[in-house]
Amino acid sequence: MSEKQYSMKEAMLFSQRIAQLSKALWKSIEKDWQQWIKPFDLNINEHHILWIAYHLNGASISDVAKFGVMHVSTAFNFSKKLEERGLLKFSKKENDKRNTYIQLTPEGENVLLQLMETYEPNSNAVYTGALPLRDLYGKFPDIIEMMAIVRNIYGDDFMEIFERSFHNIESEFTEQDGKLRKAKSEQELV
Repeated sequence: MSEKQYSMKEAMLFSQRIAQLSKALWKSIEKDWQQWIKPFDLNINEHHILWIAYHLNGASISDVAKFGVMHVSTAFNFSKKLEERGLLKFSKKENDKRNTYIQLTPEGENVLLQLMETYEPNSNAVYTGALPLRDLYGKFPDIIEMMAIVRNIYGDDFMEIFERSFHNIESEFTEQDGKLRKAKSEQELV
């Protein structure tokens, strides 16, 4: 066994610093997130499930739980509520009868797209809190160290899905009149 490269004090201070900062940040994020989705009669778990279903396009309940950082029963129960509202549909795959898969319905995609259009950056505390850094450095913080910690905890596939969702937003959406809207596909333009 190799000798420790850190002191107990250093480890505890780091852990507590991350814990307290994360809790403070989450409290603000949670409040803003709930305010954003409230007009659509969704809770955070439901919105997150819609988001994951959109970006994974046919996700299993296990995938939703993993990438939504929630228990499988939570993912299933909230997905069931979304199905009852007509926002999701459940299915089984011919070659995989054990897993249950979810897919956004057209109404579910419409709700998600409407949510994206109603996003108001100035009513988001994390965004407004980061603006001075953007003004100073010309860009928002990359938070690369936090991403590295999350990668080490949840793995590469978690981060791949995380990055895919943001790549999808960048490539599939445009800004028109100060609103985020899904870009027309080649087929829709014809």
